[in-house]
Amino acid sequence: MNKLLPSSVNELEGHPLVLVVDDEPRIVRFVRINLEIEGFRVIEASDGLAALREVREKMPDMVLLDVMMPEMDGFETLRMIREISSVPVIMLTVQSSEEDKVRGLDLGADDYITKPFSPRELVSRVRAVLRRVRTLTPGESSVLEIDDYLSIDFNTAEVLVEGERIKLRPTEFRVLRHLVENAGWTVPHSTLLSKVWGYEYKDEVSYLRLYVNYLRKKIEPDPSEPRYILTERGMGYRFVDFRDREQENQ
Repeated sequence: MNKLLPSSVNELEGHPLVLVVDDEPRIVRFVRINLEIEGFRVIEASDGLAALREVREKMPDMVLLDVMMPEMDGFETLRMIREISSVPVIMLTVQSSEEDKVRGLDLGADDYITKPFSPRELVSRVRAVLRRVRTLTPGESSVLEIDDYLSIDFNTAEVLVEGERIKLRPTEFRVLRHLVENAGWTVPHSTLLSKVWGYEYKDEVSYLRLYVNYLRKKIEPDPSEPRYILTERGMGYRFVDFRDREQENQ
């Protein structure tokens, strides 16, 4: 796998640059008009190979990627994008099945929009994903040592498991960060969803379950018997650090 390209600097130069990938000119025109009205810059690609070229050469701030395209579909295009870039990707699909959503999220999609969609929904989803990406800029915090097994680097959005660095996706890191910041407390599903995805996602519990499973596979010694991210049934999730465990054992 190739090394991830650096984050785009397009936002620093002006308005966010959005790549729209769809083989239907009508959809591309609809998306372009409504994004440009809201101040976004838009570039286009009609197939997966053209999309990959645009990602490499233009380094957009966001990709809107249609699932149903001839030759190379959106899933395959997304898989190849993730080999070269961590650019946020929203999938455009006429299907809203749980299986399709999970497949896209597994491959690294950041969100889904189901066709037909309104201009308001389009702009809202694009802005929500861009907000999530912006909050992952390095801060003053550095490495938080949870215990001898696990530590978290807030500058690089990485975790260290037994000293080995493990890269997290932006959404995975945001979920972990909110849990760690509230260590010892149960964070309700709706609170996590609102903080990580935005208020409009507060009922999308399946999103949250999926990303908690991703995190457990990456940071837990045994994901089937979680040590750090515990499920509080019907309520939410609780992050347990070494201090909590010491208190529980007293």
